[in-house]
Order: sequence, then C-alpha cells, then structure tokens
Amino acid sequence: MSPVRIKPVHAAARACPRNSNGVSIKVLGISTSPRLNANSDLLLRQALAGSEAAGAETEYIRLRDLNIAPCIECNSCYKKGVCVVEDDYQMLSSKILEADRLIFATPIFFMTFCAQAKTLIDRCQCLWAHKYVLKQPLITTGRDRRAMVIAVGGTRSKKMFDCVRLTFKYFLDVLEMNYAANLFVNKVDAPGQIKQHPTAMDEAFRLGRELVLTDSPPPEKPINIELT
Repeated sequence: MSPVRIKPVHAAARACPRNSNGVSIKVLGISTSPRLNANSDLLLRQALAGSEAAGAETEYIRLRDLNIAPCIECNSCYKKGVCVVEDDYQMLSSKILEADRLIFATPIFFMTFCAQAKTLIDRCQCLWAHKYVLKQPLITTGRDRRAMVIAVGGTRSKKMFDCVRLTFKYFLDVLEMNYAANLFVNKVDAPGQIKQHPTAMDEAFRLGRELVLTDSPPPEKPINIELT
C-alpha cells in the first residue's frame, strides 16, 4: 500500500466564505494529543488544509504548548461566569467563542478523550455557569457555528467512540455550536501510522472543506465517518 500524501495548505482560489456578520469564516483547530507526530494531529492539520482550501481563515493550536490547569471545582464561576484560575485557558476560550468553526482532535485513552482534551473541556465549566446558572448568553448574535471532532484509537472495540460522542455533544451545547461531523479511526496506534491509511487523510480534507462550504442547515445528527 502506497502512503497517502498530506495535501499542502494553500491559498484558496475562490472568494472566502463569509459568516452571518459578513466577515471571513474563522476555523479553529485544537490538537490535544500529548505526543509529536500524533495521528489525530495529522488528521487535524489535513482537515484545516481542507478548510483553508475552501477559503476560510484557519488557526491551529496544540494544547501541549499551553499551560492549562485542571478545574479545581471552586464554583467561583457561579458568581460571575469566569474562571478564577489564570493561565492560558482565558486566551483559548476567547478564541473558541470567536470561531465560526471548531475542529477538535484527540487520541483515545481508556475509551474516551485524552487527559489534555478533558482538562480543557472541564475548564469550560465557567461557560456552563455563565449560560445556565447566570442565564447569560455566550453568543449574542445568531451566528452559524459548527464543529467536528476527530478521534483516533488503537483498539478494535466498536464502543471506543461512544464517550467521545456524548461528551462532545454536551460540550458543544455549552459553546452554542452545532455538532456537524465525526471522523473516527480505529486500529491505528503507532505515531504517524495514519498516513498509511487508504482513505483517512482524504476524508479529513473533505470534511474540513465541507465544514466551511456547506450552505445547508446544520444536520439534526452529525455526519459520522468511522474508518478501520
């Protein structure tokens, strides 16, 4: 089997898609894997290449480069809707709320998100408090915000992605984003092994592109691409 080449990120030849405010669609990609040459990270970069090819403005962030501490469950956010633990979370949460599209990538650890991904999700408890305790909207305009999740695991279990689906669903509910798509790949474990997969890289590029270009209403259920 010949390796699948990673499509290069390149400038789009078409006009950039616009959001409801008339500005370029912003796609934020968050890589949560703790290792270099991670399979989920490679798929994320390919999905962002697809978004950029569609004309979107993209940004890539790797959690291992940031300092984000765990939630300490002090419940201080119930009073003002903000987290009192000051680190890189404040910067990243602002980027998440500003984004029109989110692509979130994680390896599977013990049948769910890796620790780095779950730490970020847990820190968003302050956004939950802002929305559901203080009854204040996070997004003040009716923007079309959509997200997809990429997850890669090494086992053969058909239940490996169940926890990712459920956690991501409620995470996006807090973020006021529509759950657009999943890209799940199992039986892939060694660093960089995903590049040998016959279809995964192409699917990531396609989904990243479609996440930006689609003019149809958000799907009632996310598009589900599960590869072995």
